[in-house]
Amino acid sequence: MGDAGEGLIDADARIQERMEELERERTRSRSGKISNADPEEIRALESLRLAKLELESQLAATSHERRRTQIGQAIEEVTRRMKAVKL
Repeated sequence: MGDAGEGLIDADARIQERMEELERERTRSRSGKISNADPEEIRALESLRLAKLELESQLAATSHERRRTQIGQAIEEVTRRMKAVKL
């Protein structure tokens, strides 16, 4: 049950993050910030968001601890880069 339980917790955390992300996007779109943003930055942010989702799914499927650490670090880097994009 250990791995299955961890998978459920990871899935729940991903769902919660996604819901928060959607709320942020709604708030931004209501305020009009995205419509004035550089299309290249929007594309970069979307690319980073998709990369983060892919890494999170890999993390949920990986049981090797060293690989999980690597993926966790990659997620942190992608998150840092997402925050650096100026929208």
